Amino acid sequence: MRIRATVAAVSGALALSALAVPAAHATGDSGTPYTLNVSFSQVTIAKAIKVGTTNEVSATYSYTLTHGSDVNVTANDFYTDASLYKGSYDDPTAELYGDNPATCTATSATTATCKGTVDIYPADGDLKNAWAGSWNVAAEAVAFNGQDQSNPDMGKVGYKDQSGLGSTLVQRYSKLTTDAGPEPVYKGKTLTVTGKLSRASWEDHQYHGYASQPVKLQFRKAGTTTYTTVKTVNADSYGNVKTTTTANYDGYWRLSFAGTSTTPAVSAAGDYVDVR
Repeated sequence: MRIRATVAAVSGALALSALAVPAAHATGDSGTPYTLNVSFSQVTIAKAIKVGTTNEVSATYSYTLTHGSDVNVTANDFYTDASLYKGSYDDPTAELYGDNPATCTATSATTATCKGTVDIYPADGDLKNAWAGSWNVAAEAVAFNGQDQSNPDMGKVGYKDQSGLGSTLVQRYSKLTTDAGPEPVYKGKTLTVTGKLSRASWEDHQYHGYASQPVKLQFRKAGTTTYTTVKTVNADSYGNVKTTTTANYDGYWRLSFAGTSTTPAVSAAGDYVDVR
């Protein structure tokens, strides 16, 4: 039997953070909650959540909660939320929750649309670098049914959770710079473009070079709106990028990174070069 902490909020505080709730095959005796008559579907969440070194990041989610007529989702002591988990649901490497439970709006006598956020605090050690990549979505609901939440008769408390409801990428925020020179440059002469690709470390809260990644050199002619890829080069072991090209027209040069499952795509601001 899997034991997990159910998260909810009362007056903005966590009401159940220390409450171990058996999630499956509940018997409803005095020490065990019964299986709540609810299910979760149509979960939506961002395809990717980009997390830097210090700033809080909140990812909005929504889902449909279907419930029996015996479940009062508008009760003050009914709570539901969605969460993210890394690895196996029964033995997760890590889990991420929101600061508050979801808010549900009834759409029929037995369904409701629930919305909330997963709140991530990288500066507080919520994440490790190795956890970047794919995370799965789960949801849960608990009904206290008038019980004292600090000391409930667990046999009168209903609980249900459900895993495998979707997935998202939790990624290490990326940065990329570009500098093209000399400025100005004579037509037909060599132009040198340098930059650095870096990404957030969730462990020391700094940005470090993303080594050996392919980076595109792109050009946008003055008076146009579209960048064209000129060539692709690899960053070095420190994330530094350096390449040369021929200057023929006035315009903007930039470096662009397509991204990976652990690190989002990023394009540097264009650096304008006057060609004479």
